Amino acid sequence: MPKHLSPAPPELRPVGRRFRGERKVRLGDVTPEGRLRLDALTRYTQDVSDDDTCDAGLATDTGWVVRRTAVEIRHPATMAEQLSFTTHCSGLGRRWAERRLTVIGDLGGRYDVATLWICVDATTGRPRPLTEQFLEIYGEATEGRQVSARLGHPRPTPEVDRQPWPLRVVDFDTLNHVNNAAYWAVVEEVLDRDRPDGPYRASIEYRDGLSPGCRVTILSAAVGAAQGLWWTTDDGAVAASGLIEPLPDRDSA
Repeated sequence: MPKHLSPAPPELRPVGRRFRGERKVRLGDVTPEGRLRLDALTRYTQDVSDDDTCDAGLATDTGWVVRRTAVEIRHPATMAEQLSFTTHCSGLGRRWAERRLTVIGDLGGRYDVATLWICVDATTGRPRPLTEQFLEIYGEATEGRQVSARLGHPRPTPEVDRQPWPLRVVDFDTLNHVNNAAYWAVVEEVLDRDRPDGPYRASIEYRDGLSPGCRVTILSAAVGAAQGLWWTTDDGAVAASGLIEPLPDRDSA
């Protein structure tokens, strides 16, 4: 597993900007057993991240596109649990920034999330350098840490299972692409069949966006001790990929 995919953050220190938010786990966000789904968690983290940039007064002439997200599930949250989110910018590149979120529930839920966002021009959608305003607001919290935008998931092999993934109207956002949270519904299908007994990491890397009219096939195969997933289109292109892998239980180590 490439080291740059690990979301495990260093201990939060009071350096630079930190933003905190609260969310309560609702009925529409859990499995039949009451576990918080990862697509719902991703929506929460998107909302808290947006709340942060609005609170900071970040200019609206830039947009942000997710390149990759990794979640360490230390203990899943459950129905009606109150979640506390703490987020900061944890690394920079020329045209991208990494955001980390620590999520702690009042019933024991615990997640560590890292998302790499590409900075784009709000009009053209093309990548653009980080602005001076962004660096002034968020740069101190990174303590000079640089991050790569390189993707590291393996390519699919010929020995894979295949399953169609019909796209729904509710999967699309204002960019007319499948919202990054919707991809996590596929991860939930895998977890419903075979969820690790202990802590685990789930990550998704986003390549080309999926647009209306795409016919998508999900490929799945074991990748060592991990479960690999690939979202592919009719021309064989990989639009996104995912990995689900067990983690050592650091709480009992």
